[in-house]
Amino acid sequence: MRLAMWSGPRNLSTAMMYAFAQRADFSVVDEPFYGPYLRMTGLDHPMRDAVLQSRPEDALEVEQSLLGPISDGTPHVYHKHMCQHMIDGIPRGAMADCVNVFLIRHPARVVASFAKGYPKLTADDIGFEVQADLFDHVRSLGQTPIVIDSADIRDDPEGMLQKLCEAVGLSFDPAMLTWPAGAKPYDGVWAPHWYTSLHATTGFAGPEGPLPELTGKLAELVSCSLPAYRRLKAAKLST
Repeated sequence: MRLAMWSGPRNLSTAMMYAFAQRADFSVVDEPFYGPYLRMTGLDHPMRDAVLQSRPEDALEVEQSLLGPISDGTPHVYHKHMCQHMIDGIPRGAMADCVNVFLIRHPARVVASFAKGYPKLTADDIGFEVQADLFDHVRSLGQTPIVIDSADIRDDPEGMLQKLCEAVGLSFDPAMLTWPAGAKPYDGVWAPHWYTSLHATTGFAGPEGPLPELTGKLAELVSCSLPAYRRLKAAKLST
């Protein structure tokens, strides 16, 4: 199985990658299209030069690698994708050969968290519209997209991971609930900027509190992202 997890930034996506990496039957790939995305957009992201050096492939080479042999020889592989990377020119052909899962989080939480590390963010940076478009693309392939809410995972990690595994045709592995602290060999090179707080953890964080109150530009970003988020939320796995 090639399991493609489609998420926006600051959305439990790295924790989910860590969870699947604990399974003996899975390898993981961290944001494979990040290099082509930065080259094509010219965006000045944190650690840009290091990211480009670590991801030298063009977009077609990335797609071919995702469909090729699984590097560690495991029967399954987990692709951690950022929806905002899927701009025009990034191929979507591999999606037809993957089990596609969409990881969602309320836009207010995404915007509040992402703005701390990248204050210049725009709607394109958080990817809600692209996530909804990818959701529609998966349906056009004849697949039924699977949607899981990060809030539900934090409320009940074991229960929701069991439901996710069942939905994709896997047996649940309790090893998914914990991971060792510290950096991981499969982390992207950008981990020192984005994953520091997660490296101090050994499992999923608990339930979140009230939604953050945002104003100005950040509140506008939330407002324009809500319709796409709500459309996917209507299709999420039940709690």
